Amino acid sequence: MKQKLLNMLQLQDQLNRHINPDWLQANNEWYRAIWLESAELMEHYGWKWWKAQEHDLEQIRLELIDIWHFGLSAELISQRGDHAAAAANMLAQLQGRQSSESDFRNKVDQLARFALEHQALDMPTFLGLLQDVDSSFDDLYRIYVGKNVLNRFRQDHGYKDGSYIKTWELREDNEHLAEISAAMDAEAPDFEQQIYKQLEARYPRA
Repeated sequence: MKQKLLNMLQLQDQLNRHINPDWLQANNEWYRAIWLESAELMEHYGWKWWKAQEHDLEQIRLELIDIWHFGLSAELISQRGDHAAAAANMLAQLQGRQSSESDFRNKVDQLARFALEHQALDMPTFLGLLQDVDSSFDDLYRIYVGKNVLNRFRQDHGYKDGSYIKTWELREDNEHLAEISAAMDAEAPDFEQQIYKQLEARYPRA
């Protein structure tokens, strides 16, 4: 788990530097992104007691991955960019106390509240939410690495200036990513490079 945490922290740092080389000094409010994404997560789960709602588990998983991106970034900020220290701190939190809350919506509330109060990601509560949607830490790793590569791919192909094409062959890039990563070994040392190459092969040419 520690090595996977370290890999994810390194990938997150690389992505953030790709967007802004000075991101560690930019004073971005990563905690705000966490609680706002928590609200989106709640929308996909459903919270309106006056109407029938279904849980969109796939979208919930994707929102959790987005929250994880911001949590990694917040942890790196708190450790002044030290990957090893951030990995050790996150591991201690994930292996420490567990959330005592059983209700999914209340856990989402806890996640948002913790972000506002501590400007960080509540690791035990986040892990509890993952488990509630039948996802393991290994699932988190596989999906996170794929989404990280896709985010880098988007930046390399015009996401910032608006020229990026998000839908190919009537499917969004996220759907292509899911298909590509599902067919690959997440334990392979070149897992992220393989994903990038496959995205490149599928991306429409001008």
